[in-house]
Amino acid sequence: MEHKIIDTQEVVIRFTGDSGDGMQLTGTLFSNLSAILGNEIATFPDYPADMRAPQGTVGGVSGFQVHVGSGIHTPGDEADVLVAMNCAALKVNHKILKKCGVLIFDTDSFDEKNMEKAGYKTDNPFTELGISETIQLVPVALTSLTQKSLEDFGMDNKAVVRCKNMFALGLICWLFNRPLEQAIHFLGGKFGKKPDLLKANTKVLTDGYNYGNNLHLNISTFEVNRAENLPKGRYTIIAGNKATALGLIAAAKKSGKELFLGSYPITPATDIMHELTARKDMGVKVVQCEDEIAGVCTTLGAAFAGDLAVTSTSGPGLSLKSEAIGLGVMAELPIVVIDVMRGGPSTGLPTKTEQTDLLQAIYGRNGECPCIVIAASSSDNCFDYAFEACRLALENNTPVVLLTDAYLGNGSALWRLPKLAELPEIHPHVATEAHKEGYNAVCRDAETKVRHLAFPGMEGFTHRTCGLERDANKANISTDGANHAKMVETRAAKVAQVANQIPELKVEGNVDADTLVVGWGSTYGHLLSAVNTMNEDGCPCALAHFNYISPLPKNTAEVIRKYKKVVVCELNSGQFATYLRSQVPGEYLQYNKIEGQPFNVGQIVEYLKNSGEDYHILVMPDHPTPIRCRTHTCDPVPYILYDNTNKILSGLKYSEKDAKKSGNFIEEGYKTIEKLIV
Repeated sequence: MEHKIIDTQEVVIRFTGDSGDGMQLTGTLFSNLSAILGNEIATFPDYPADMRAPQGTVGGVSGFQVHVGSGIHTPGDEADVLVAMNCAALKVNHKILKKCGVLIFDTDSFDEKNMEKAGYKTDNPFTELGISETIQLVPVALTSLTQKSLEDFGMDNKAVVRCKNMFALGLICWLFNRPLEQAIHFLGGKFGKKPDLLKANTKVLTDGYNYGNNLHLNISTFEVNRAENLPKGRYTIIAGNKATALGLIAAAKKSGKELFLGSYPITPATDIMHELTARKDMGVKVVQCEDEIAGVCTTLGAAFAGDLAVTSTSGPGLSLKSEAIGLGVMAELPIVVIDVMRGGPSTGLPTKTEQTDLLQAIYGRNGECPCIVIAASSSDNCFDYAFEACRLALENNTPVVLLTDAYLGNGSALWRLPKLAELPEIHPHVATEAHKEGYNAVCRDAETKVRHLAFPGMEGFTHRTCGLERDANKANISTDGANHAKMVETRAAKVAQVANQIPELKVEGNVDADTLVVGWGSTYGHLLSAVNTMNEDGCPCALAHFNYISPLPKNTAEVIRKYKKVVVCELNSGQFATYLRSQVPGEYLQYNKIEGQPFNVGQIVEYLKNSGEDYHILVMPDHPTPIRCRTHTCDPVPYILYDNTNKILSGLKYSEKDAKKSGNFIEEGYKTIEKLIV
């Protein structure tokens, strides 16, 4: 068979195996290789919450999916290549493989014992799972080939078998024409302090590559084209949590403040703390506190002392921090609260993704307690919105909640390294000499309502602040009802005026369509891909995606009211739709998913096409009863006309206007007409 190289714009690979099989490392290394070759990427690490489920069981399967190519917005709905390290991994992931995809599996792990542990009922997993005959099966004895590769290294069998992921990576590097020397370079970064382990993994990686190259496996290899539309600059692959950490550091530099993080470890936010702990060279101060409440309280203290103060958490921790965030609102202190959302409630799904903390972030505190709430929409722009959260907090002296989630935080994307000089300046709102006379804790800008913040050690600015209500003029403790109402209005007005500082809502896709898709946060890539597909299929569709949530952009109502049909898509049961109804009253369709997984683009497209069905009442001149006919928004002229004998008039489609002038009709694709007495 002649070896064939397939040129492609994009490809999706999913690595799957036991939690101890190194799938996250394998996927990350392949992603890094693709990034340096100029491919755009989107990754999706998917692993169980168990510390270590029994080996070979479906509960312990870990996966890493990467989408490489150009114009990449999501990790992909289906995989072109699935690597299954055991039969449990195949059972969990076989449905994601395309009908003409490639399945590479470890034959050594498909024995009777492993099949039984994975819950198979027959001795043929491929037939039992209904795997299509069009899928290319590539059986490789990964375990025994790894043992053969390292037979002279004097390693115990357990350590040897742990290297089989590198054999698989070598094989994938051959399959996708990735440079082996770069993969070895990345291994040096991972195992540089363990030379024996580095040597072993390098040997297995090379042998895996040569196995594919020398045997010329009966499959085509792929050449993934570079992304040619990227702006000039230096690029790297970055995970969302790391991008968040770097955004905080950049904000500290641009604001002239020291960065303080007070946090408690919690999945999936802990990597932010890990990244910042390693940056003492940048003047970062990190305190790992005994609990979530202590974390946010130390953050309040750091803000009061004049630092750029941040705390990171996930949903359960945000609940615990709520009272102290309320203190930040009352005392008007600039803190940033980062919520890397996960499935809930309670402990919930610690390693899975959801957007279920939205209403908690907006409203989840006692009293009238408004916060600024923003959300990142991709792994790489976690940097931008972490920076923006710091800017809004420091320039408005109020808490800001930044929402990311497990999908963004753990996932990776290609990132253009920004130059510090290119980033906007941050101007903390701090009291000056002009405010010195008569200064107290409620001195504020008359227009923006932002408090003039003073720190301990600023001579002449001695003041007291607390969580009790204060007199609007003198800052003394006050229980007067009218004064309380005034202070509530003042704090609300301060947050509301932030709408003047943020960009207007942008509409993408076909702006002249009748249908508007609305999303927020991490769903951007999936929704943009779905809208693009709709427009390519002749179904006019627009997208409005929100990063600024409280307050909303000033033109939100203007944008939404332009469209006949508004579909709000989110990874919860409809929290943003509920919020929108309170801010911009109207009719909203909802597409919701609460499965701990990101959206599937194909499913969104299917929903949008079906939700496009509508009913039109058409009165025929020679028909006594008005006809209610289902039509489809994807078809600009969806009517086929019939005469009174049900004969198609000229076989052409007519407009609604023409239909009203003609005889009886039914729509193409429907066998009957629905009659409705009006």
